[in-house]
Amino acid sequence: MALKTILNYSPNFNPKKRTSKQIKFIIFHYTGMKSESDALKRLTEIQSEVSCHYLIKNNGEIVKIVPDLYIAWHAGKSSWKNYKSLNQNSIGIEITNPGHEYGYKNFTQKQITTLVKLSKFLIKKYKINPKNILGHSDIAVLRKKDPGEKFPWEYLAKNKIGIWHTLNKQDLLKNRKLKISKVEENIFFRNLFKIGYSKTFPKNIGRNKYLIELIKSFQRRFRQELVDGKIDQESLLINKSLIKAYN
Repeated sequence: MALKTILNYSPNFNPKKRTSKQIKFIIFHYTGMKSESDALKRLTEIQSEVSCHYLIKNNGEIVKIVPDLYIAWHAGKSSWKNYKSLNQNSIGIEITNPGHEYGYKNFTQKQITTLVKLSKFLIKKYKINPKNILGHSDIAVLRKKDPGEKFPWEYLAKNKIGIWHTLNKQDLLKNRKLKISKVEENIFFRNLFKIGYSKTFPKNIGRNKYLIELIKSFQRRFRQELVDGKIDQESLLINKSLIKAYN
């Protein structure tokens, strides 16, 4: 299956080619800029030193920015399981959206339709494990919020793109805001690190601040209705359910 793409190549990539076997991850981003034209300009101008492999426009069109076998500069300083600097092993997909800074909004239906098509194409081509479909905030907890809590992770998982829990929504709602014990808190974090989230935090950031951002990152991905940085029974139930899927 050939994908219809518009070519608008960026100079921001590593000149050395990688093999297709090195591609293990797909990382989703939002552009986080006021306009689509600003985002496209930033991704393709040499001064910005950022890029991606694909940009999905508001109207669902795909712009190919860096060929798959070259390392694009989209993930930055990042970590997941034993991987550091995920640029080397990932394909980066940017989706036009102003993001949290400029009036975060729902992704368009055309964008989601295209995202499913493009993701399925890449998953099949590079044999990517559903566990390795991630958001930028998963791999850069302190720096990033994208693709954010409006991103349709549950819908994508139903299309075999990424992981989602199978818990009953009504049961979960009953457990929202119910407190957990210290023992349960330790289980929650231990599970997060097993799933793949980084357990190392910068020395200039307090441990508690890092853990709050880590909880928020988890919630943006798996408990999107309430991102408050607090572990309740609902978050713990989701966390325990996911550990089976990720390991």
